[in-house]
Formats: sequence, C-alpha cells, structure tokens
Amino acid sequence: MQTASLFVLLLDRTFGNLFRMLRNIRLPKEERGPLSWNFVGALALVMIYGLIMLFSASYTSGYNNYSGDIYHFIRPQAFFAAAGFAAALLFISNINYRALHYFTETLYIVTLMLLVIVLLMPTDVEGFHRWVDLGFTSFQPSEIAKFSVILWVADYASNHYDQRGTLLHGLLGTVGPVIPIMVLLLAEPHKSATLLICLIVGTMLVCGGCGLRWLPLAVPAAIAAGWYYLSNLQDYAQTRLGGVWGLTPTDTDNMLYQTKQGLYAISSGGLFGLGIGNSRQKHQWLPYAENDFIFSVVCEELGFVGALLLIGLFLFLIVQGIFISLRAPDYFGAMLGIGITAQVAWQMFCHIGVNTALLPNTGISLPFFSSGGTSLLMLLAEMGLLMSISRAGNARTVAQQKRQQAELARRMERGGRQVYRRDLP
Repeated sequence: MQTASLFVLLLDRTFGNLFRMLRNIRLPKEERGPLSWNFVGALALVMIYGLIMLFSASYTSGYNNYSGDIYHFIRPQAFFAAAGFAAALLFISNINYRALHYFTETLYIVTLMLLVIVLLMPTDVEGFHRWVDLGFTSFQPSEIAKFSVILWVADYASNHYDQRGTLLHGLLGTVGPVIPIMVLLLAEPHKSATLLICLIVGTMLVCGGCGLRWLPLAVPAAIAAGWYYLSNLQDYAQTRLGGVWGLTPTDTDNMLYQTKQGLYAISSGGLFGLGIGNSRQKHQWLPYAENDFIFSVVCEELGFVGALLLIGLFLFLIVQGIFISLRAPDYFGAMLGIGITAQVAWQMFCHIGVNTALLPNTGISLPFFSSGGTSLLMLLAEMGLLMSISRAGNARTVAQQKRQQAELARRMERGGRQVYRRDLP
C-alpha cells in the first residue's frame, strides 16, 4: 500500500504538475502589459555585437579545423540567435511565469538525471565529461543546471516567504538541494559552472532576504570547503588555477599559455584597436578565441573603446533586468528575475576577469558572444521569462495609474462640492 501511494505521489509530482503547468501557462489577459522595450533593445544590441565579434573571432578556427569552413561557428550561432530571440519575444514573453511553480521539482529531477548521464558519456578532448551526445547534436547539462537552481531557489523562497529569515527555510531548504547538483558538476569536472551557481545562489539569498542572520556563518564554511577542494584538485586543474593571476599579473614567464596570449591580444589593441577582423592572436595563437577568450579578441580588434562599449551594453542590460525584477508583481517573479540577471552579470564579470588575468583560468564563456548553442538558447529562454515578468509588472503599473487617474477625476468632479460664484453685472 505504501509503495502504491509513493508511486501515485511520484506521478502527481511529475506528470500531474506538468499538466497543471500547461493548464496555467498562458499569461492572463489583464497581465499582458507592454514590453520593456529598453530591455529588448539592449538585448538586441548585445546579440548583434556578439554575432559580429564571434564571426570575426572564429573564422580562422573554422578554416583550420573544419576543412576550410569559415562559417562553422557562426552559422549555427546565428540560427539559434534568430530563433531564440523570436521565441523569447513572441512566445515566452506571453507565458505565465508563475506556471513554473509546477515545473520546479520535475526540472530538478531531470537535471540530476542528465548530470549523472553525462558522467557516463565518453570524455571530450580534454578528458572532461561535459557533453551529452544525441547523435545529431550535443548539449551541456550544466547550462540547464544553472536555470534549475535559479528556479528552485525562487520557488522555495516564495513558498516559504514568511519563514525565509530562518535557518531551516531561509538557508538549508534553499541551498541544501543545490549541493547534489554542485557535487555532480565537480565530478565532470566543471569548475566554472560550479562557481557561477555559488555566485547566483548567494546573490539571490542576499537580495531575497533569505537567512540573512545565518549567512555570516555560512560564508566561512563555503570558503573552507572551496579551499579544501582546490587543495585536492587534479594536477591539470591545479596548474590552471595556480598560474599567475590577480590585480598585478606581471609575471608572464609563469603565466598560463592561454592567459598570456589573451593579455597579448588585449595589450595589442590600444585605444581603438587594430580594426575589426584584424586580430593577430586569433590566428592559432590564442586558444578558444571563439569561446573562452573572445573578450581578448574584442579588445585587440576594437581596442579600449570597443571593450567599454561591450561592458556598457551589458551593464545597461543588467540594470534593465534589475528594474524588471523590482517591478515584478510578486516575490517569486522578483526572485526569478534576480537570479536570471545575476547569471548574466556574474558570467560577464568572470569571463572578463579570466581574460584580464584578474581571476584564474577556469574557462568561462561570455553571454551572447561565445560560441555555444545550448548556452545561447537557455539564455534567450531566460530573457523571455524576464520579458514575461516585465509584462506582468508593467500591466500592474498601468492599472495603478488608471486607478489614480480615476480617483483624481472623481475628486475633481463638481458634483462632490457646491461651488458658489458671484454673478458679474
């Protein structure tokens, strides 16, 4: 009897919740407010900039490694960008983001299964388990894991809003289920994804007011665990993290090859760069120029001005994401928006930090710039959710403005108070 009850509960938590999500997936008519076009415009500019720079950074690798196909990287990236942006703008922005409440547990279980499956896959050229090969394509479960963690924290914190300041529901309940995901990511190993998840979850906890009184105790524990992990890394990982990096990375003799070539590219750009397409380091000198070190190519070709433009566009996009989160009509929408915005912000910061040797070389992509279909599609789906939150928030703002105008008009009606006038002769 207990086994049957557990089976029924499992079916209800998976397929039952999926049907409930689909039943509530459409955004109510009264909440279909206008889009935040500043956010949409910033996203479009970032994507266009990213596609231009990806082609410039990748055509050499495509020519040398894929039988002269200079469009090997940009062709699928442009397709995914166009399809993902259209889907985010026309479809995902019109869904009810609150329906994702029903999808949290299912996505969490699927994420754990994918992270286990990827460990059973053959290793890639560097000996890592990061890709699930479907035959016709492949994808990284770590990209799904990032959103799964964001959704879990937002859902749990909103379900326990009144207890979010306690140790149990504010910290253990939100962070505890994230630990198995991080352990599986470390087993791949995928240090950059693990670092990003830590930063995203920390940002959401602080901004959401979750377990704030206990965070001073949790931070030293997290630092101790990270130190223990770093001290027991494999030789290859220790070499990458043990290279010269920091605020003054001047010892180029002991610097990792990738980091050194990235700094050469940045320093060669000067103020205005060598001109788009004229990078020298991308010609087989700078490894992964189309992915982990695309910011260095931007600096070499467009110089300091191009780097400032890139950072400025990202900052404008992030600020718009913050505004959308602050205007969300409920706590769940605010937490979801904070998590998505934090992912873009921290990923940009870490990528630039690695390229400038401020951070150790963990291999991290630049959102909307680096090559990678899974990452781009997941990011654009998350941008669509931000648009959905913005629609609901803007609809509430419009409704409030209408109520205020109606109240003002009512007070100004002449019928509410007798007005005496003196007749002129």
